[in-house]
Formats: sequence, structure tokens, C-alpha cells
Amino acid sequence: MARRATLGSGRRGRTIFTFVWIGALAIIAIMLIYYEMTALLYILATLGVTGLLIVVAVADLARSQNMSGDAPQLEKVAAATASTATRSDNQSLKARPAKK
Repeated sequence: MARRATLGSGRRGRTIFTFVWIGALAIIAIMLIYYEMTALLYILATLGVTGLLIVVAVADLARSQNMSGDAPQLEKVAAATASTATRSDNQSLKARPAKK
């Protein structure tokens, strides 16, 4: 029972920490707008978006899918969908009368 309480409190702590960061960044953005420091705000926003793009680029999404065990199922579904789409496209092309 104590283990469950620890996991829940850890999640709660991360959630609170996240909302504190969001609040702090909102206050900073509002202060920069209020004091008309939009140039600095633009620079910080650009750096933030760049950081986010780097995190996404570095993320190993293929590895995380393989670790979850869902990747083979997803590949089967994608292959089945692709073959179904190809067959339906070919059938629709054959069913159309030729234009004169």
C-alpha cells in the first residue's frame, strides 16, 4: 500500500511542478508584454520553438514503438490498409467508362 501512495505523490509532485513552470513562464511573458520588451519576447519564443524542435528531432520514436510491442501490429495494419487502398483504387479505375 505504501508503494501506491509513493507513486501517486510522485505524479502529483510532477504535475504541481509543471503547473508552477507554466505559471512562471506566463507571468514572465505578461511582464515582457507589459513593459514593451517584445523583441526579447520574440527571441525567447524563437529559442523555445528551436529547443522543442531539437527535442522532437532527437527523440527515438521508432525505438519506443518497438519497446512497447505495438509496432508489429501497427505495421500489419498499415500494410493491410495500403493493400486495400491499392485494390480499391484499381477497381475504381476499371469501373469507370472511358471518356470520349
